[in-house]
Amino acid sequence: MHPPLTLHRHPMCAEVIEEFQKCHLEHPITKFFGECTELKIKLDRCFRQEKALKRKANFEQSKKLKERLQALRKETAENDS
Repeated sequence: MHPPLTLHRHPMCAEVIEEFQKCHLEHPITKFFGECTELKIKLDRCFRQEKALKRKANFEQSKKLKERLQALRKETAENDS
């Protein structure tokens, strides 16, 4: 199963999404027998890469936030004493 195939949410995979949707439109019956399987595999790989990039960006953002919070806690502790 894949996430909803909206182009604005997956700009990295836009080309593959369009190909996959076109395949489904052109082959309404044979899509159930593996006609579009290669494109589906390609789409899944693209989604994995996209997710890995998002995960890395979120991790970097969380590291910055943790550092900011630690600095703020340290500053607050120094001011209280």
